[in-house]
Amino acid sequence: MDSKQHIINKSEEAKDIFLPHLSADAVIFGFDQNELKVLLLKMNYRKQWLLPGGYVRKDEDLDEAIVRILKDRVGVTGVYLQDFGVFGKKNRSELYFQDFDETLFHKQRFVSVGYYALYNPDKVSLIPDEFSETCEWIYLSKLPEIELAMDHREIIEKALLTLRETISHKPIGYNLLPEKFTLSELQKLYEIILGKELNRGNFYRKMKNLGILTKLDERRKGGAHKAPDLYSFDEKNYLQALENGLNNW
Repeated sequence: MDSKQHIINKSEEAKDIFLPHLSADAVIFGFDQNELKVLLLKMNYRKQWLLPGGYVRKDEDLDEAIVRILKDRVGVTGVYLQDFGVFGKKNRSELYFQDFDETLFHKQRFVSVGYYALYNPDKVSLIPDEFSETCEWIYLSKLPEIELAMDHREIIEKALLTLRETISHKPIGYNLLPEKFTLSELQKLYEIILGKELNRGNFYRKMKNLGILTKLDERRKGGAHKAPDLYSFDEKNYLQALENGLNNW
């Protein structure tokens, strides 16, 4: 069965299961080689890249929907998701399905709620769904070279902007860095997200004052300089800071 016929067949089923006109898209950021990545699907139909997104069942909450969508579409679970925007330009989804007639469920006008999350690419084995050729982590620097469908480039840009605003009052790093890391590695993550260099002394002092780090009796071995101390996140304090915000930043 070709990809177009598969979508047609699924359309009738979708009309019974999902709410009309409402969808959700997830921007999942990863960090690797001192650069941010984003998780994308390459569809069988039209061979364009898309964010992992989907529709909302008639019997589920919106937040439940995006968790299910991520699991079904790419095999990702256990992610802390945060909604950040609503995207509703006319024809944002209709044009993608222009090869189909107007009765197709997917071709109706959909307003999408955007969610973003931070995830370590090493912690998951990606599993593309039945509509997708592949799912991959794509470096943000490579996005101009690929064809993104619908308004998903705009959604990614808004998610990155939101992430930059969020780290002034919410902690980051728990799902992006390895379990043990140096303060230099944590600073590099912040610099990559913010797109600017930070003063090392000020950054180290602020991070230590937040109460979300635990200094380990270990050092990062190797290199010509003195081996730096290793740290891990205090999970309880980190999660509390996610809920309540940072007081000392």
